[in-house]
Amino acid sequence: MSDDSTSTATTPDQPTSPFADLDAFQALPRAGGLLLSVDGTRLVTSLQTLNPEANRFVTALWEVDPQGSRPARRLTRSAKGEQLGAFTPDGTLLFTSTRPDPDVPDGDDASRGALWALPPGGGEARVVASRPGGLSGLVVARGSGDVVVLSDTLPGSGEDGESDAERRKARSDAKVTAILHEQYPVRYWDHDLGPGGPRLLTGRLDADGDAAADADLELQQVTGHTGHALHHTVLDVTADGRTAVATWEVVEGRASARAALVSVDLATGARRTLLSHDEHEYEEPRVSPDGTQVALQVYDRSTPDDPGAYRLGVAPLGRPGEDGDAPVEVRLVAPGWDRWSGRPTWTPDGSALLVTADSDGRAPVFRVEVATGEVTQLTGDDAAYSDVCVSPDGEHVYALRSTVAAPPAPVRVDSRTPHQHPTVLRGPVPEPVVPGRVEEVTATAEDGTPLRAWLCLPDDASADAPAPLLLWIHGGPLGSWNAWSWRWNPWLAVSRGYAVLLPDPALSTGYGKAFVQRGWGRWGDAPYTDLLAVTDVTVARDDVDETRTAAMGGSFGGYMANWVGGHTDRFRAIVTHASLWALDQFAPTTDSAHYWSREMSPEMTQTHSPHRSVEHWVTPTLVIHGDKDYRVPIGEALRLWWELASKDTAEDGTLPHKFLYFPDENHWVLTPNHSSLWYRTVFAFLAHHVLGEEWVTPELLR
Repeated sequence: MSDDSTSTATTPDQPTSPFADLDAFQALPRAGGLLLSVDGTRLVTSLQTLNPEANRFVTALWEVDPQGSRPARRLTRSAKGEQLGAFTPDGTLLFTSTRPDPDVPDGDDASRGALWALPPGGGEARVVASRPGGLSGLVVARGSGDVVVLSDTLPGSGEDGESDAERRKARSDAKVTAILHEQYPVRYWDHDLGPGGPRLLTGRLDADGDAAADADLELQQVTGHTGHALHHTVLDVTADGRTAVATWEVVEGRASARAALVSVDLATGARRTLLSHDEHEYEEPRVSPDGTQVALQVYDRSTPDDPGAYRLGVAPLGRPGEDGDAPVEVRLVAPGWDRWSGRPTWTPDGSALLVTADSDGRAPVFRVEVATGEVTQLTGDDAAYSDVCVSPDGEHVYALRSTVAAPPAPVRVDSRTPHQHPTVLRGPVPEPVVPGRVEEVTATAEDGTPLRAWLCLPDDASADAPAPLLLWIHGGPLGSWNAWSWRWNPWLAVSRGYAVLLPDPALSTGYGKAFVQRGWGRWGDAPYTDLLAVTDVTVARDDVDETRTAAMGGSFGGYMANWVGGHTDRFRAIVTHASLWALDQFAPTTDSAHYWSREMSPEMTQTHSPHRSVEHWVTPTLVIHGDKDYRVPIGEALRLWWELASKDTAEDGTLPHKFLYFPDENHWVLTPNHSSLWYRTVFAFLAHHVLGEEWVTPELLR
């Protein structure tokens, strides 16, 4: 097998599959996000495409007909791209972009990360607000049109943007990039925290009676410097624009933190703590249509022995200054429902919440009655849904739908009918045809627990031509293989003749808390034996070749790949990406050590750390890591590589293993050219060890 993109023989009626050509795959447009106008007549999604140099994805906004009649039409176009924002009550579409402002002289960066407005009838978008640190977290009051945003601001800056711009220029002129940290944490996923921090700002576009798209937005600071309290907050605002709700990070002892919920008076900046508790966190708030309640996730915090749980709750929206600013009481909705839902969306009459939740290898849309807790599963197909929006009359639900075999696309469902199949809307791009089929595989764990997985197979896999098998282990560890993945796409392997197994072992979501509990704090036990159990059932099929198999995983999946390497020699090759290796090293160096420390007791890190089994590792392994990965720091890969190399380097200096290192990539390796190189290297490594072909170094690595 060549390391380069391969093409299949075609006829004029049989075009080459984009999954057989890595460049063609990277060029496939990618939809994401969904936004419905206040009056329900306009539905907008974003679409990523490659730029002309094919080295970066650019996002444009597209309008989709909610009725499904008209074709989608493009709304924005720029070299920098746009981020989906919010609609104002009059139908103006707000979005953020770093595109140049045509009204600002060249070289002036005043429009960096600016807020743009596109008129409801079409025309040219224009900048309505900007700040030196950019704007993010945009929400708009559905009634008043008040805008609430976040802006990264240096601690010593005043309320206006000018003082912040001056401080930033002074640092730039002095070529200073240093950050003085005064509390934990110091970074998050792939970026440093600081030197600035998010502040809450608000303003109203139509304050002088102009149409929103024609008015300038005078932003007023609501909060001053708040440290890390808002650094990954989730915001919402009441319809009247008076009050914002936000998750607020509360600093605790021992460098820990928890998520509380606050309300903020947008006129005065007064803040009230609504919910804050040592044993719970409060996330994903959504204000009710009448502004009296907040729906949210209540997270029961984990311990070394208990994974906790996400539960759906409703609490009164106490406004600052009311009732003595005392905390409010949260009421659990559907407390007996053993699923962990995502962010809730209210029906317009406030009677129900619409949510998605992982469930048995899918992620359906559910309707939960607020008064009774009755749960109705609205969708009944093998799909995962996200970005739920509801029509103003409450009759229809719009969402993005994807499956393991189909990328996200906009759909519509009825808001009350159980187990229905969706109406597919006319999205920006057609669905690509995958080069194979999907089947569901079931197995039984050692403790008798039912297990399941998706199996992606080439169309020609059969008893006469069994396919080699790739076991792909999902990350998380709290997650499920139930949706499309651009980053870990099984169809690229299927198009090269492999069968790809996507199992949900212990710790996977969608099977109830007890299923998570089976692997909590014991990563090397049930999660590992579950993976082998599902693999055993799969290789027993006559269309899968038991003698040619490999194991792969990223993040927690990389941890499991490492655990596999130290505990079995049944696979011909292992690919471990962004993987945890020495848990006692990982736990205090990851970006959110306070979270992981709740599970990683000293006993757990000793008993379940893969590095302790390195002497038993005999399988050729491809190690992959990015230096900008702050969730799983590069030290994990460096130590893994050293310990494999020190054990397995031959007298002539050769190794059966390889290390693909990206100095400027993060946890996921997202740059198109690097993503393609990632796949080329992986497929070359698998071709060598699984298929028995000669090793061929990918061209750009020679």
